[in-house]
Amino acid sequence: MSACPFSKASFPMPRQCPFLPPQEYQQFQQQPGAAQVRMWDGSSAWLFTRYDDVRAVLGDNRFSGNPSIPGFPSLSAARNAVLDLEPAFIRMDPPDHGRHRRMLTKEFMIKRVGAMRPRIESIFNRLLDEMLHKGPPANLVEDLFLPLTSEVIAGLLDVPNKDHGFFQEQSRLKVLLDVDPSIPKAASERILNYLDALVTERAKAPEGKEDLISRLIIEQVRPGHLSHRELVIMAELLLMAGHETTANQMALGVHSFLSNQDQLALLRNDPSLLRNAVEEMLRYHTIVHYNAFRVALEDVEVAGQLIRKGEGVIALIAGANHDPEAFEQPQKFDITRKADHHVAFSYGIHQCLGQPLARVELQVVFATLFERIPTLRFAVPQEQIEGKGDHFVQGLETLPVTW
Repeated sequence: MSACPFSKASFPMPRQCPFLPPQEYQQFQQQPGAAQVRMWDGSSAWLFTRYDDVRAVLGDNRFSGNPSIPGFPSLSAARNAVLDLEPAFIRMDPPDHGRHRRMLTKEFMIKRVGAMRPRIESIFNRLLDEMLHKGPPANLVEDLFLPLTSEVIAGLLDVPNKDHGFFQEQSRLKVLLDVDPSIPKAASERILNYLDALVTERAKAPEGKEDLISRLIIEQVRPGHLSHRELVIMAELLLMAGHETTANQMALGVHSFLSNQDQLALLRNDPSLLRNAVEEMLRYHTIVHYNAFRVALEDVEVAGQLIRKGEGVIALIAGANHDPEAFEQPQKFDITRKADHHVAFSYGIHQCLGQPLARVELQVVFATLFERIPTLRFAVPQEQIEGKGDHFVQGLETLPVTW
């Protein structure tokens, strides 16, 4: 089957607003087969936006997530600069991917993460107290959400409090897509250099320490299962994924509730909707919207389209999460829907390892925020609140509120 009539559109397409995927995704979904799009460097890639097709690609190990394989789609020169550095396990294929992932699995099991809830609640309430003490207005991104997620993940790794701001700034620079490639590359290198020194110091006496880095030194590095450098790269991945993504999801979630007062009323009147609300936020925003690039390792047919070995594929999870065949009225923010089958954390072997932690953090925030600040509202006209544009992680530049 040939590509749809919209083939060779330029990718990425601009979003409709900070919250909804580009309109082209809907057009692609109405056509049979796949679309073929043109990337910034003149190359082309196959694009899938339907829920079933996206899952078919992401669940098939004949598609590789390794960006060093020829044909892997290139999102931008800035993104390439980050991908050209040593790969974290999320960009590895089996069996290396599974070997590294299993080293962390127990750290993010639902029961273990659930035991962290009291600490997360304590951190969030302390940050709320500080914000309320200062008084309105406030920027929830900088005053609440980035400090919360940074402190949680940094605590897991035992990164000193004084360095949280450093990681927030470098993480922000690393996910930029439309800047000089030297900017995200330098940010990545600064993080790696910091963590290299931290791991070196921690390796001198890891016994008796409770942090994740010390445990991995004892359980994986010393027996020879993991090298020093691999641990440094793994720690960088955890720091990046642990705060940049979830903080953005929190900000967008608040925006959606303040923009949809009927949904906020539902949550206030029925707190049992909290879990539903979190899943709907994850589906609706799909913040890591460019994280499912692949390249075919052999000839594969998907949705009637033959993908040749070495051809690039983009399985758009934002498209899948807004497919009307999978979610009725997908452009509506509706916390009563059952959205558990969303693919916001990706699908298959590469789905997000830290999703239990992200869910607990989101549940803590949205169980507490509107209860403690019932008069929370935008501090500026809604149209002045800007999205991050074509960052690798979707979010808001600022979220000014008052009460």
